[in-house]
Amino acid sequence: MPPLMPSVPDGITFRRLESLAEYQECVAIQEETWGSGFHELVPTAILMVAQKLGGVCAGAFAPDGRMLGFVFGMTGLRDGSIVHWSDMLAVRAEARGAGLGERLKHYQRELVRAVGAETMYWTFDPLVARNAQLNLVRLGARVAEYVPNMYGDSTGSPLHGAIATDRMIVAWDLARPVALVPRARRVGVLLNPVTSDGVPVLDGLPDAAVVHIAIPRDVEALPPERRAEWRAVTREAFLAYLARGYEVAGFHRGDRGELPHYELSAAPAVARSAGEHAA
Repeated sequence: MPPLMPSVPDGITFRRLESLAEYQECVAIQEETWGSGFHELVPTAILMVAQKLGGVCAGAFAPDGRMLGFVFGMTGLRDGSIVHWSDMLAVRAEARGAGLGERLKHYQRELVRAVGAETMYWTFDPLVARNAQLNLVRLGARVAEYVPNMYGDSTGSPLHGAIATDRMIVAWDLARPVALVPRARRVGVLLNPVTSDGVPVLDGLPDAAVVHIAIPRDVEALPPERRAEWRAVTREAFLAYLARGYEVAGFHRGDRGELPHYELSAAPAVARSAGEHAA
């Protein structure tokens, strides 16, 4: 087992959960995060058993011993290789904004590399800008798949609301060093400009070498009907371009005059075709 991660400068340490009380606290954090009515809560028994079979259930602990967050995942085989599926990560409200989620992810990475895992997978909502920034930019994971309504439209969690739970599945190469490399924004076609009323509109599906798909700055602050509009428009765009062989090449946080957006690049053959068409 890898040693504890360094706890400087804030005194927070990271380690696997050990006692029944700690696993129960992990369930309590799930309820705080997703609500007590969330249908997908992972019980203490599964948290413990998964860890005994090469999985991970680890926490971030304050100097006084309080658990501030946790990460949970399962290890198995895919196409003959050892892989890890990171199922949950949550940080208590009092500790958010300090990078604990990112630090938990790095600790999880070291734990699963120690058992021979080559790739880590997990999902996130493509409309949540802060998660796209963490997963694609800071951690350097790549988008492997877009799945419409992966967990259904009634998970029982107020956090998910009543819209379809579309998710991106990302893959993290555990053999490659993590390096934060800023990526310059490339000129491309914005597929879903926003009207003066804040409504996203899909403005065609052109064969351009680079396209951009905008998302809200804070989707959770929007009313349900507006969230649903964003979901429908971005879903159509992602599915159309990924089916054509485009790849998600980056994510940009945007600024006051520009919304956060994904950058998608065409495969070489598609790019050549788009160039010839433009000519």
